[in-house]
Amino acid sequence: MKKIIFLAIIAFSFILSNGQIRMPQPSPTQVLIQNFGMGKIELTYSRPSVKGRAVFKDNSELAPVGQVWRTGANSATKLRFTDPVTIGGQALDSGTYALYTIPGKNEWTIIINKGSKNWGTEYHQEDDVFRFPVKTDKMDDFMENFTMQFNNIKPESCELQLMWAKTLVKIPVIENIKDPIRTQIESAFKSGKTPYFEAANFYYEYDKDYAKALDNVNKALAGPGNANAYWMYLLKAKIQKATGDKAGAKATAEQTVKIATEQKNDDYARAAKELIRSI
Repeated sequence: MKKIIFLAIIAFSFILSNGQIRMPQPSPTQVLIQNFGMGKIELTYSRPSVKGRAVFKDNSELAPVGQVWRTGANSATKLRFTDPVTIGGQALDSGTYALYTIPGKNEWTIIINKGSKNWGTEYHQEDDVFRFPVKTDKMDDFMENFTMQFNNIKPESCELQLMWAKTLVKIPVIENIKDPIRTQIESAFKSGKTPYFEAANFYYEYDKDYAKALDNVNKALAGPGNANAYWMYLLKAKIQKATGDKAGAKATAEQTVKIATEQKNDDYARAAKELIRSI
């Protein structure tokens, strides 16, 4: 029995010494998926640590100024856009791209490149789609791990933020959502559908065409089963306020409070009361 156990231990030791040993990644990979505009942005990058080394300096060990940087570690940092966007003021079609940067002391060069499958320091300038400059900011807190995030997210714009040590870089991203939504609405009406409420929301929120917004919300309220649609009344009150019809907005908001309270929706009742106070 002892001999069998001894042989088993030897065999296990041999497997460990000759097999693949899993270890933590020094620069772990992170994948971010951000819903944005009419689609999504997917970001894949690796996160090196400072570990007391110099970064973003002349001839620094990490990301020296004036030199192309993979914007992370390991393979090229990848950005995938499901829809066309404008990034850094330049139009970019949907697809997958590599994100390279050239750090500077007060300004960085952002590079959108076709080499999304590149590894390590591999970079080919002839694959550049375009470049653009962005100013840098200083952070109060020290960021040990290189970090990227999407922030200031709005329906039509967001920022891709790069943070490391005490440096912050903000890359503006914009998507044209008005034309696709307008096309959907017009196509729906042409096909015989009646998306009046959705159209009212669009014309109020995005197009700022308050006449069309009011016309559509009135048609929505006149539809079957919508006599007590407090959410539609709240939208109508907002539109009336935007047109300068304060008396009408107040009356509609009061109606919203009444119906929402009866139907036990405190959120809409509260929102309508806030609208009344703002008139």
